Amino acid sequence: MSKPARHVFICTQNPPQHPRGSCAAKGSTAVLQAFWAEQQKRQAYEGLAITYSGCIGPCDQGANVLVYPESVLYRNVTPEDVAEIFDAHLVGGTPVGRLLAPGSVW
Repeated sequence: MSKPARHVFICTQNPPQHPRGSCAAKGSTAVLQAFWAEQQKRQAYEGLAITYSGCIGPCDQGANVLVYPESVLYRNVTPEDVAEIFDAHLVGGTPVGRLLAPGSVW
């Protein structure tokens, strides 16, 4: 695998009875699978890594997705949002504004 131009991290943290909830409880496993499926469908393996992760921030606003090198944090992501993130951000270079975590969170 070559060095990726972008790296997408999807939080799949699932702490039991966490007071702020968890990304896993908010569907992050399905989001991760949607990213992997979209990557496969597009054959977008060169230059793009997709990795599940532990906690990356605001548990109460998950499912959370973090894109590097831009340090863009998306919140409340659903599987239905994945194709839009691919088209706009991962291919087009423009983050999806409606899903961005506000500066007060990130």
